[in-house]
Amino acid sequence: MQMNATYTSLVAVGDSFTEGMSDRLPDGSYRGWADLLAMRMAQVEPGFRYANLAVRGKLIRQIVDEQVDVAAAMRADVVTLVGGLNDTLRPKCDMVMVRDRLTEAVEKLAPSCKQLVLMRSPGRQGPVQARFRPRMEELFSYVDELAAQHGAVVVDLYGAPVLGDQRMWDVDRLHLTGEGHRRVAEAVWQALGYEPEDDWRAPLPPSVPLKWVARRTADVSFARQHLLPWIGRRLTGRSSGDGRPAKRAELLPYDLGGTGAMDGLSL
Repeated sequence: MQMNATYTSLVAVGDSFTEGMSDRLPDGSYRGWADLLAMRMAQVEPGFRYANLAVRGKLIRQIVDEQVDVAAAMRADVVTLVGGLNDTLRPKCDMVMVRDRLTEAVEKLAPSCKQLVLMRSPGRQGPVQARFRPRMEELFSYVDELAAQHGAVVVDLYGAPVLGDQRMWDVDRLHLTGEGHRRVAEAVWQALGYEPEDDWRAPLPPSVPLKWVARRTADVSFARQHLLPWIGRRLTGRSSGDGRPAKRAELLPYDLGGTGAMDGLSL
């Protein structure tokens, strides 16, 4: 990728990771790495336009059916696509279907833009994530293959140990903190050929291990507030994104003087 890149528009496609959970703003809305990236790109390119079609909870078939054609029609300079991870976290997952739908998405998006960006998503260290790692890594092998075939850039977040650090993850243990999203934005920024601002892979300072009581208290709180509701949605076939519109459905100018990426949000 050449340095000093110039892009005039960005469309982000995906699920909660791209929507920005859990990078919460004071008003309760979510920002996230895609909004941060768009802001930085707008600072170097007057008239820069941005759309974020991501919706939390979406499976790869929903991303393809609901977002991909819309994104392709926008003909943006850059399109980011991150999807399939929600599928791998389900009790039953048809990885052949995941590969086929991801392939369909890439085949539609790659010709529609100057640069397609794919990702190997970050994975939190811990026993729960370890259970799903074989599926995740199978998904990432598809990502690598498709990128090589279609000239896409792959941002390897999975291979960055710092993004596996538990301190980079919100209390729901599924979404990155604000600092995690900031680092992802920097990673994509660099992958697109812009001058680095800092080392997004830099490790966090050493931490003091929590005492047993504090760990157990955190586990109980996590189970009550996040794990049980998540299991409930899986058992009933519901999703946190049901009925929720795209975050920023139109490819509009990013207003640096106003609310920027928050214009048109529907959370």
